[in-house]
Amino acid sequence: MFKKHIPWAEPYKIKVVEPLKMTSREDRLKAIHEAGYNTFLLRSEDVYIDFLTDSGTNAMSDAQWAGMMMGDEAYAGSKNFYRLEAAVQKYYGYKHLVPTHQGRGAENLLSQAMIKPGDYVPGNMYFTTTRFHQEKAGATFIDVIIDEAHDTASLHPFKGNIDLQKYEDLINRVGADKIPYICVAATVNMAGGQPISMENIRAVKELSDKHGIKVMLDATRAVENAYFIQQREDGYSDKSVAAILLELSGYSDGATMSGKKDLLVNIGGFVAVNDWDLFEELRNMVVVYEGLHTYGGLAGRDMEAMAIGLEEAVQDQNISARVRQVEYFGKLLEKAEVPFIKPVGGHAIFLDAKQFYPHIDQEQFPAQVLAADLYVESGVRAMERGIVSAGRDIVTGKNHKPKLELVRLTIPRRVYTQAHFDVVAYYVEELYKKRHEAKGLKMVYEPKYLRFFQARFERL
Repeated sequence: MFKKHIPWAEPYKIKVVEPLKMTSREDRLKAIHEAGYNTFLLRSEDVYIDFLTDSGTNAMSDAQWAGMMMGDEAYAGSKNFYRLEAAVQKYYGYKHLVPTHQGRGAENLLSQAMIKPGDYVPGNMYFTTTRFHQEKAGATFIDVIIDEAHDTASLHPFKGNIDLQKYEDLINRVGADKIPYICVAATVNMAGGQPISMENIRAVKELSDKHGIKVMLDATRAVENAYFIQQREDGYSDKSVAAILLELSGYSDGATMSGKKDLLVNIGGFVAVNDWDLFEELRNMVVVYEGLHTYGGLAGRDMEAMAIGLEEAVQDQNISARVRQVEYFGKLLEKAEVPFIKPVGGHAIFLDAKQFYPHIDQEQFPAQVLAADLYVESGVRAMERGIVSAGRDIVTGKNHKPKLELVRLTIPRRVYTQAHFDVVAYYVEELYKKRHEAKGLKMVYEPKYLRFFQARFERL
């Protein structure tokens, strides 16, 4: 492991480069207006530094690119499926694997296979697509994360933890037979990329087993979570990230996965489970929604790249460098006294839009404003994670008003250098200096589903 008192560097060298486009402020004003002040609707060619997401935006290694040439594109029984299956069994420990085109496909399959109308699904804070699939299948999502997760200034080392009392209160209130599973995210995206401790997930598993409730892991960034356990939790500093990941997964009955994050690929995901009957249902359903159970909507080359990416992702030096890039960025913003979620998470910096723009009412979408303003100021693209992302209550139709109103600056893996972070931090600081000039937005187009992707706004 790297020692904190000596310099460190990324454990790779750059072999291929992609030019970045510089634009003028006038160009960016025109682009954001045409995009309806929604950074998702910007053309990527008009973006200078793209911190929208780390999903599918990673740089693959030479080994992964070489593996792409080994794609077995047979419709059935691709050898790359069995290679991926073996890697998942080795590093996560689950018995059965169903590949999907990305994590969203895995969420859909799991929700339809396990949820009945009227069920409840507790979890450590919602994630947009996860909650959508749960609600579409007829469930009600219940947030059982610890209160510290909603406090941007709290330095709790595991703000992703489940509040066991909240979880048990729900069981007592609705009955265990109404809870098909608890959804445990590791790390928790909407809380700022915050991890869950091994002690906590062990206790969650014990309580769940007592009531016959399955534990399903959102393992999208579980490698990052394993690294935080190594760094922050007693008894794990001498264990490898790979060993910690295997133990972490062992306290669950299955997992959904977007391989586009931890596994360093541009497309792909899976759902993995231990129960044979559930696996049978999933592999029957995947044929309807994704493809045959040995490719699940992926090309053989994609599965090969994902298998190799998994092997690379669990290497201590790789995950250490990944998280330390985010920490470096956070230190720059902390020095500038810019408000953001602390401690720094594993994949992004989350600016606190409520503190950044305290004069803008939440119904005027301060995080959406901040993401748009940052693009105009710098050409940097970020993502709103606040009231727009939270959507509407499916019963009342009113806006969900999350306690956290955030802008996510998400770091793709193995893509940017520290100089890029210096540039972004400079422009965030400059924007913060003139924060009182910002004005709110009104929504002029609202899609039926997952509105944050396609909604359009106008300046008030």
